[in-house]
Amino acid sequence: MSETPWTIERICGALGNPVLAQRFVGEINRAPAHELLAVFARWERVAKDTVAAIQRGRDIAAAQGRGEDPTESWIDVTDRVRADAARLRTRGAA
Repeated sequence: MSETPWTIERICGALGNPVLAQRFVGEINRAPAHELLAVFARWERVAKDTVAAIQRGRDIAAAQGRGEDPTESWIDVTDRVRADAARLRTRGAA
């Protein structure tokens, strides 16, 4: 990971989508002073997650390019996710 500090400009670039970047800037511009840090922190997390996801995608593509199966060590949680979703639906949460 880069040691470059996160700035408004860097977050906009990391989001990789002009619509998301505009939404971020809009939220920063409309946030009251006491909420600025929280808004910035939330979008910093989104930007960091986006950068990490892009890197994971590149790593997977590189592994596939080398003929490796990057999914062999993945844990399949499909059944657990479906069970959780069904449980939430019965409680009216979904």
